[in-house]
Amino acid sequence: MFAKSILITGSNRGIGLELVKLLVDQCEHLFAACRSPQSATELNVFAAEKKNVVVLKLDVTDQSTIDSAKETVQTTVGKKGLNCLINNAGMADWGETSMEKVTAEVLRKIYEVNTIGPAMVIKTFLPLIKQASSQAADDSMSTDRASILNMSSQFGSIADNAMGKSHSYRMSKTALNMLTKNLSIELKPDRILAINLHPGWVQTEIGGEGALITPKKSAEKMLELAAKFTEKDNAMFYSWDGKVFPW
Repeated sequence: MFAKSILITGSNRGIGLELVKLLVDQCEHLFAACRSPQSATELNVFAAEKKNVVVLKLDVTDQSTIDSAKETVQTTVGKKGLNCLINNAGMADWGETSMEKVTAEVLRKIYEVNTIGPAMVIKTFLPLIKQASSQAADDSMSTDRASILNMSSQFGSIADNAMGKSHSYRMSKTALNMLTKNLSIELKPDRILAINLHPGWVQTEIGGEGALITPKKSAEKMLELAAKFTEKDNAMFYSWDGKVFPW
């Protein structure tokens, strides 16, 4: 079992949808969250055939939907809590090919989705994650016990940046990386893992059709990696293929 209960944001397409399909048989409760469930046709069709999948409305930029989703999760899992949160929802603007093309409007929008959103989702669901961790029989750390997996990007690495551009996206992911690092320190006494994942250049709405790998392959590789996480992996920044990215 990957984890008894799992929440995935941005589950309506791409990597998020593939994570749902791959994890459905590895958990008791799978919460597939997305901004517009009413238009998530493929997700809804899949969920209708699986008793353990709950489709949730969760817009990471709308706290009321985050709070509502938390209530549903809490009611479903009861005292067992939430074992794993995967912050997958995100967006990019590839039009920023130079500093002259950066606007405050785009910066705020990208930060709201890629950085502020995950932070608020984590803050809201943290009591449930702590509740799950407190029930473990020993002191070990694992994805199954309690974990926060943030979908970052190679573009968030300062040391790896050799081409510039994409200011808003890069900055938002670098900030997300710092959030993960902070959480890894703050939540270690609670035995909760906080880890960054880079999914690779994936054939999604963000990655484009010319990307190198499929959403399914990316999701498969990341889950293989995450299933083995222990305390030594806390605060790490991993690529989909297991390589460690520099901060």
